[in-house]
Amino acid sequence: MSPTSGTNVPNDDGIVIMSPPLIDNRLVENNKSNDRTASSTPATSASSSPYLQSSSSPHIPSGFALQLHGAMSGDLEDSLVDNNAASSISSCNSVIASPASQKSLRTHNPIRAIVDPIMAHSVKCGKERGDGKDQISLALGDPTAYGNIPPCPVIISAITEALQKPGISAGYVNATGTPEARHAIHKYHYPNANNTSLHDGDDEFNIVVTSPDDVIVATGASGALELGLTALLDEGSVLLVPCPGFPLYQVIAESHGARVVHYDLLPNQGWECDLDQIDRIISEEEEDYANDMNTTKVVRGIVVNNPANPTGAVYSEEHLMQIIKLAEKWNVPIIADEIYGDLVFHSSIFHPMANVASKLGCTVPIITASGLGKQYLIPGWRLGWLIFQDSFHGSIQDVKKGAQRLAQVVLGASSLAQIVIPAVLDPSNTSDVAAIAQWKENFYTKVENQAALLCGLLKECQGLEVIQPQGAMYAMVKIHTHLFDDDINDDISFMKLLLEEENIVVLPGRAFGWSEECDSPVFRVVFCAPEDVLRCASERISSFCSRHIV
Repeated sequence: MSPTSGTNVPNDDGIVIMSPPLIDNRLVENNKSNDRTASSTPATSASSSPYLQSSSSPHIPSGFALQLHGAMSGDLEDSLVDNNAASSISSCNSVIASPASQKSLRTHNPIRAIVDPIMAHSVKCGKERGDGKDQISLALGDPTAYGNIPPCPVIISAITEALQKPGISAGYVNATGTPEARHAIHKYHYPNANNTSLHDGDDEFNIVVTSPDDVIVATGASGALELGLTALLDEGSVLLVPCPGFPLYQVIAESHGARVVHYDLLPNQGWECDLDQIDRIISEEEEDYANDMNTTKVVRGIVVNNPANPTGAVYSEEHLMQIIKLAEKWNVPIIADEIYGDLVFHSSIFHPMANVASKLGCTVPIITASGLGKQYLIPGWRLGWLIFQDSFHGSIQDVKKGAQRLAQVVLGASSLAQIVIPAVLDPSNTSDVAAIAQWKENFYTKVENQAALLCGLLKECQGLEVIQPQGAMYAMVKIHTHLFDDDINDDISFMKLLLEEENIVVLPGRAFGWSEECDSPVFRVVFCAPEDVLRCASERISSFCSRHIV
């Protein structure tokens, strides 16, 4: 292509966006002149936008030459040199200079797409509704929303102290996190420093050494997942994610042009992963890809969320071992989303995926995403991290290096906020250790009690079946639609009517990938609200079900 040639990119409006070589120096000078004129002229609604310009004085943004199919004005024709492909410009009110990126167009949040249209016309105030029923949300996964559970006091003390020393907390830090934060995170996850694991008999050991260099501090666990998945996925690659599951995995993967394949969680087996289905999915995907003579693996990872959102499931060590052995069979890394950590109920025990992998010989690389937001009630502070525990083969060293490079784009989490990480994960004095332990015990007990209260009350509602949660902050509730009238036939109609009649907000299972082809329709509830709010919400849901039961 010659320097003066360019690429014409037509769109639906008849506008052609042409590449920069078509711009002549005289056109640039004309634009500068127009800019000088505009700077001394009061802005109008058109001239004040860098992309919307009055047709009486066309302005070409730097880097673009815009043409319309029609007659070209003399002034602009003089500004274009040797452009045989140029069509003439007709009079128009405005032109759009730049399209949205393909990545942004591929980015869709399923929750927002489903819930926002339903919520658009809701009225929060009961007085305005005329029935006195103020809106109660059991949908928002923010444990601080009602203000009934305060953050850990050690965190508040640490940040208050840091603010007295602005020179320490105001500057830039390493893009992967402060040394103190990364050391504390590593020590918290690996108190014995190294992983030494038995493999293939009592006389053989695999030693996988982890260090603070395997930690990246990010803007929340969501930011950590964004870094990890971006470093792992290519356009056309495949990521396996749970269904029902947190939709962020799908949003991130598809924004990069990767393909998401859902595997089922089994509600009648404590929401465990359907291992047979995962095995079939990977087998089919790899077989299809092998037929294209491509040696690069198409399935790049399996996401496992434990404790789980939206199900409240907590997986046994035995089930996690089964997942790891399946991943080993197919040489696929596991992305372990463990943002809720040890927030579990009853006799449930949280087993970190990386620890279980170590017991099995570190045959599978584990990328763990976690953070302080949900476990210490500071979700808005956006403190998360990734930990790369490789297999003994060194399988994900390039992925880790890629994530480290990507972290340099945004320079990591707030340096001020990172100060609290060592304060709670590696406290330096016994009084802080005791204060953290007491706060966590009170917090976990309160959440467990609220879970028992809400689930117990919902179990009494006609037509509903609660699947008892084992941890996190959520529970899933089945809707036996055959017991309700014709107004309720799925999770969406249930949510809409419940909002309309009782001003209660829940999230339909479809927002988490639970389709009509799955088991009974479900909805998710969050049980972090104060007990009086939970009781009021339950009473309204009970009344609603009673009205619509047949």
